[in-house]
Amino acid sequence: MTLTRLVPIPDNINPGIAPARQRTMLSLLGSPRNSFGTDCLPVINPAIARLIVHEDAGPFRVRGLRPAVASLRAVLAVIADAEPDLYSAIGHMGMLCARLVRGSATAISNHAWGTAIDLTLEGQLDTRGDGRVQVGLTRIFPYFNAAGWFWGAGFRTEDAMHFEAGDALIRQWHEQGAFDSSAIPADVALGLGDRGPDVAELQRALNASMDATLVIDGDFGLATHALTLAFQSAHGLYPDGIVGTRTLAALQATG
Repeated sequence: MTLTRLVPIPDNINPGIAPARQRTMLSLLGSPRNSFGTDCLPVINPAIARLIVHEDAGPFRVRGLRPAVASLRAVLAVIADAEPDLYSAIGHMGMLCARLVRGSATAISNHAWGTAIDLTLEGQLDTRGDGRVQVGLTRIFPYFNAAGWFWGAGFRTEDAMHFEAGDALIRQWHEQGAFDSSAIPADVALGLGDRGPDVAELQRALNASMDATLVIDGDFGLATHALTLAFQSAHGLYPDGIVGTRTLAALQATG
């Protein structure tokens, strides 16, 4: 049970790695389906379904997006060489699951594209949202970070079981032709459905600029969207609710 002992979240996790933004996923891959709920539903977009594989990732088989499964397999191979005791304890609770982020009515989980995985250690799943993490996960995350994966302990609601391909990694796969798509990636911007530390910083900036009281939860939901629209309208920007370069510059100028 040594690997499942609970410890505080380490400092300096996810250095320079952002979770894959919803605009990135939708622009490069499209939506997995037309509607989502809280339960796992099948992927019905044929362009995405063609990229889903069911393959060995080392200690287990997974169903996920082809480049994500290949990257996961490479990360686990490094762990197998460096820390065989840790490798032998790793299991999982799923990769592909077309649903919303738990607790959100707007954010599509990256599990919906098969680019995220929930890991177990010694058969145990880390409890989400308790602010503590299994000590074995503190040994795993640097290997995932090195490969461009974001560790869910960095979400405002700690989700330490969760690892997902970061935004830059998704864009890299697109540039390498992994998606069989000529889609042009969306600008690096924040919008409805995004979450993570960048969203929390945006919420702080919006509160300061608009003398508002948004909850700083790192979730770009309807309230953040509405305040973004209000800020853009007040500063002569096109009110699309998307925080790109011009909106960020305006926030910095008024901060």
